[in-house]
Amino acid sequence: MTRTHRGVTMFVSVVLFGVGLFVGFKLLTASADTFEEAPTCEDRTVAEGEKLTSNLVTVNVYNASQRAGLANRVSINLQRRGFLAGTVANSTSEVKPGGVAILTDDRDDPRVKLVAEQFGGVEFAEPDVNAPEGVTVIVGDDYKKLVDDAPRDVESDRAVTACVPIVDVS
Repeated sequence: MTRTHRGVTMFVSVVLFGVGLFVGFKLLTASADTFEEAPTCEDRTVAEGEKLTSNLVTVNVYNASQRAGLANRVSINLQRRGFLAGTVANSTSEVKPGGVAILTDDRDDPRVKLVAEQFGGVEFAEPDVNAPEGVTVIVGDDYKKLVDDAPRDVESDRAVTACVPIVDVS
């Protein structure tokens, strides 16, 4: 390599290093781009007499059994039937069902009825845990599986509003 080539190479290297320092410093000191938070869900209302479908019902599933992961498996199976996933966790409730219990103040709520039909015979109990919005299910040691061919909708006897998650597909 000749002396001229070394000089040109060194000059180009110094220029690139300087540009890199400049751009890096600008990026380091630039303010973060901010954006407005969009709502995460959209309210949908089912009027009295209309069909309430499973895709409008959020189900929280809690495990009161000795089987690890049972609540997660039940939640996944309910999602396959169109239900919205809620909280999945171990139960802290005093309710210890043999099979399945639903914590509710209103057994006649169409959302509760639709979820109860997925399990067949369920126990009902007053809520004793602070659960998020949706139907709260507790599964116990005797839980076997969801009922085959359970309905995916039920006629609503009242207006029901559900917050359906917004999925950005852009």
